[in-house]
Amino acid sequence: MPSCDHIYLNGTWTTSDGADTLTVIDPTTEKTIGHVPAGTSRDVDAAVRAARAACEPWSRTPPAERAEYLRAIAAGLARHGGALAELVTRDVGSPLAFSRRAQVTLPVNSFAHAAQTALAYDFERLEGPSLIVREPYGVVAAITPWNFPLHQAAAKVAYALAAGNTVILKPSETAPLSVWELARIIDSAGLPPGVFNLVSGTGPVVGEALAAHPGVDAVSFTGSTRAGRRVSALAAETVKKVTLELGGKSPAVMLPDADPAQVVPHVMAAAFVNNGQTCSALTRLIVPRTLLADAEELAHETARGWQPADPMHEETRLGPLASSALRDRVRAHIAGALDDGATLITGGTTPPDDMKEGFFLRPTVLSQVTSRMGVHHEEVFGPVLALEAYDSTDEAVHIANDTRYGLAAAVWSADREAALATARRIRAGQVQINDAPFDPNAPFGGYKQSGNGREGGRAGLEEFLETKAVQL
Repeated sequence: MPSCDHIYLNGTWTTSDGADTLTVIDPTTEKTIGHVPAGTSRDVDAAVRAARAACEPWSRTPPAERAEYLRAIAAGLARHGGALAELVTRDVGSPLAFSRRAQVTLPVNSFAHAAQTALAYDFERLEGPSLIVREPYGVVAAITPWNFPLHQAAAKVAYALAAGNTVILKPSETAPLSVWELARIIDSAGLPPGVFNLVSGTGPVVGEALAAHPGVDAVSFTGSTRAGRRVSALAAETVKKVTLELGGKSPAVMLPDADPAQVVPHVMAAAFVNNGQTCSALTRLIVPRTLLADAEELAHETARGWQPADPMHEETRLGPLASSALRDRVRAHIAGALDDGATLITGGTTPPDDMKEGFFLRPTVLSQVTSRMGVHHEEVFGPVLALEAYDSTDEAVHIANDTRYGLAAAVWSADREAALATARRIRAGQVQINDAPFDPNAPFGGYKQSGNGREGGRAGLEEFLETKAVQL
C-alpha cells in the first residue's frame, strides 16, 4: 500500500502540524490497510496561504494552458486505472467491476470534460451595453465524501481548476487512500505550487476550519444534509459561496402501462449500485397497487442475483458497507421499518450466511411502505429498496415528492410522452426516463434539502465563477 503519511501543500509533500493519524479499515476484512494524517487548523492556515499566493497567477493562466494540465491529469488517472480501481475497492468495498466501470472512469471523464468545457466557454461576452466577465472566486475548499472518493474529488477539483481557482481538498477520513494517488498524479502533471493542496483530517477539525476560514472564497461540499447545514452555517459568517450536494431519497415511479419484469430489475440495480451507498440511488419504487404483488415477487427473485460476496471477485455485484457504524445504521433503519409495519420481502438484519468478517448486509426489499414510516423519508444508504403502492398518477407524484429531498428520480412507462409529463412534475435535479443511460456531463445536484448548485458540464464550471458587469 503506498504511503499516505504526508499532506500536500504548495507543491510539496509536507509533514502535518499534528502528530495524530486516522486509521483506514478494509471493510471486507475489517483489517487496517493504512493511515493518513489527522490534519489541524494550522495545516488549513498553511494551505490557505499557499492557495492565496497562487491565486492571481493561476487565474491569469489562459484556459487553453489550464486545459492542458487537466488533460495530463486525466491521462495519468487512465494510466493507473487498474491499480486505482483495486485501491477504491479495498478502501470503500465497491465491487471491483463497478470500481473499474465508474469509480475510475468518472474521474477521468471529469478532468477531460472540464478541460473541454473551459476551452469552449465564453469567459467574456457583450450583453447590451455591458461586458459580462466570468472570473474565478479565488480559493475553493473542496470537501468530499467516502462513497465515491476519487470521483467526487475529481468533479470538484477539475472544474474549480478549469475556472481558474486554486483548491484545497479535504477527503473523507473513511476512505481517503485513492485521493493520495490523485494528488501524486496532479503533482506529476506539474501544476504550479499552491494551485492544488491536500489536507486530510476530520470534519469537525479540518472541514470546519476550511468552511469558516476568511481566506477561503468558496466551499463545495458533498455529504450528509446534517453536515451540509453545518458547513453553510460556518461559511455564512464570511458570506462565502457554498455549493452543496447532500442526501437523497430518490423515487422510481412505475406508471400503470410499464412492464414490471423490465422495471423491477433495473430499479433494484439502481438501488443497490455501489452497495446501496449512492446519494442518487433509486431507493423507493412507487408501483400501481394492482401490480404490487407482481413487483414483490419479481423483487424477491431478482435479489438472488445480488448476494453479497468478496468485492475483489470479478463477478461480485454487492460488497460490504464502508464501515461497521454504517452497517449498524442500515440495520437500524430496516428494523425500524419493520416495527412501523413494513413487510419484509427479502433480506433483513441478520448477517449473510458464511460471512464471519466484513461489514456485509443482505440485499433487502421492504413492501407496504407508507409516508408515515421513517424509511419513506430517511436516507438509508445501504442495499435497501422500499416498495410503495398508489392508486392514481396524482398520488404517485405526491408520494414521489413527499420527502425533504429532491436529488434524483426515474419514471417508467411504455408511453415516453406520459413518462416525460410525469417527470416534469417531480421535484428533483435529475430524472431518468425508462432505462436511459446516466449522463456524467449533465448538471448534477438537487432540489430542496438535497442541496444547491450543480456539478458537471457547463453548469459545474459556472459554480466556480463570479459574474462581473463592466459598463462600456
